[in-house]
Amino acid sequence: MQSPIPEYLESVLRECEDLDEGSIPRGNDELAAADPELFGIALATVGGSMYTAGDAETEFSIQSIAKTLTYALALDDHGLDALLEVVDVEPSGDSFNEISLEPGTGRPRNALINAGALAVHSMVRADSASHRLERIRELHSRVAGRTLPVDDAVHQAELAADDRNTGIAHLLKAMNKLGAEPAEVVDGYAGQCAISVNCRDLAAIAAVMANGGIDPHGGARLLDARITRHVLSTMATCGMYDGSGNWMSSVGIPAKSGVAGAIMGVLPGQVGIAVISPRLNEHGNSVRAVAVFERLSRDLELHMMHVSASGESAVRSIEERSGTTMIELQGDLRFAGAESILTRLTSGFPDGNRVELCFENVRAVDDAARRLLTEAIGRLGADGHRVSITDPHELL
Repeated sequence: MQSPIPEYLESVLRECEDLDEGSIPRGNDELAAADPELFGIALATVGGSMYTAGDAETEFSIQSIAKTLTYALALDDHGLDALLEVVDVEPSGDSFNEISLEPGTGRPRNALINAGALAVHSMVRADSASHRLERIRELHSRVAGRTLPVDDAVHQAELAADDRNTGIAHLLKAMNKLGAEPAEVVDGYAGQCAISVNCRDLAAIAAVMANGGIDPHGGARLLDARITRHVLSTMATCGMYDGSGNWMSSVGIPAKSGVAGAIMGVLPGQVGIAVISPRLNEHGNSVRAVAVFERLSRDLELHMMHVSASGESAVRSIEERSGTTMIELQGDLRFAGAESILTRLTSGFPDGNRVELCFENVRAVDDAARRLLTEAIGRLGADGHRVSITDPHELL
């Protein structure tokens, strides 16, 4: 049986691909040359599954999405109290490149606008500017699960268009909120933005963050749990710039956007999602990517305020007995729980094998999980398996 999730993602892309509003940013020659029809998605679960559709393998520059892990690195180097002396955690309500600092303290409003990101970049411990950028690149590579390069052409194009960031950096130095010389920080920050990624990479990073900093595949701890929680909190309130309030209301997934057209979203305990499409709206966020996230949030009930009462594993037990596979389920089933069940169902059964699904210990099934499970049951039948269901609470 094939999982219905890739087909669903393909259908979402088809339904959103006619959106041609927005524009590709100018000023950076490399970004301005982007293909406006580039469109891809990747969804990674905390259980280790990865689903993609469209141009999910095409590489682009990470841009402002790098602010998240760079913030995590600086927090790990210095601790929260030291970082709070340099940058606040409040939504700015302004554009991402606004030249403004907090009255009285001189701090940038948060780490995810450019002023805050420049201050945070300067706080990453290093022996030199190149060492600082290498530490940032290495962390992104480790969390993504593969070596991520810095695109030199994008780096140089960023520097050629960085007069505004240079001005912000000098203002930060004047307020004693910069940990290195302005030129060094602007150069390093441009390199940070030029790290080359694809949707699979960003979804993998997001899945690690959704899993509390633990690699869903090997189980290794890649990020400190408390730091991850703090970064996700900042993403929830500030990650979509002056559109963050509307985003949290309508989508409800902590996220970070970048001017290359990508959005990375992290739903704690469930999934990491990445979408790429270069045309941006007035807030600097991808028009198509926003539409895709709105669809996923609605269809799969991924809004963070849609809370399950239980974090138990969806599969209670699996037993093989004389041509029958008995799968006992449990807990409150949402998208992530249903997906983990699909992973078992798609792993295959002997030809003609009977499959029994027991919902006796399941307390609730939301609409997204119900649709996925119903589709999977139908596909098992189409593959020639006899399927029986024990559903005493009539959850399906």
